[in-house]
Amino acid sequence: MALETIEEGDYDVASFAAELAAAPGNLAVGTSRLFENDRVRVWEVRLEPGQRTPFHAHTVRYFWTCVEPGEGRQRYADGTMKVLRYGVGDTRYTEHSPEEPMLHDLENIGATTLRFVTVELL
Repeated sequence: MALETIEEGDYDVASFAAELAAAPGNLAVGTSRLFENDRVRVWEVRLEPGQRTPFHAHTVRYFWTCVEPGEGRQRYADGTMKVLRYGVGDTRYTEHSPEEPMLHDLENIGATTLRFVTVELL
């Protein structure tokens, strides 16, 4: 299984207004922090079916790798959303900064645990 976009669309931003307002200050990009030093911060993202992370901000370069496959919905601050199918080993690298952060959430809409390891490059 490989990373695949299943659906794209819009969502009601007003339904998440409070979370979106707080998102720039929420730098917890995973559900648990596994390791941190002055160069990297390593997170686990573990979501059971129906669970979601709140909106949060990515403000540094980072990459993630899927270690347990499934389907997830990501909503973005601009009102768009995507549903993706993640496969084991799928990996993506992106670059963000405090001046140009990425704000989003992640919801497990599948029937199995969805799990990633995310590494922030400090």
